[in-house]
Amino acid sequence: MPQQVTARLPDPMVDALDTAAQQLRRSRADVIRLAVEHYLEDFDDLSVAIDRLRDPSDPVLDWDQVRRELLDTD
Repeated sequence: MPQQVTARLPDPMVDALDTAAQQLRRSRADVIRLAVEHYLEDFDDLSVAIDRLRDPSDPVLDWDQVRRELLDTD
């Protein structure tokens, strides 16, 4: 069963939320759920990217060298 979460939002954000919900023909809860879902997906992607950047065993490629190698192939 889904859990209920309460958050306090500034009035302008609530106004924007209501406008989005009305335009999307969805409830406030639906818009909030979708927004959190998208945020968490982006957060997961960013976390993976940061982990890869910090991985010392992951080689760093030189763009100019890669470009030359790609352009030199027949």
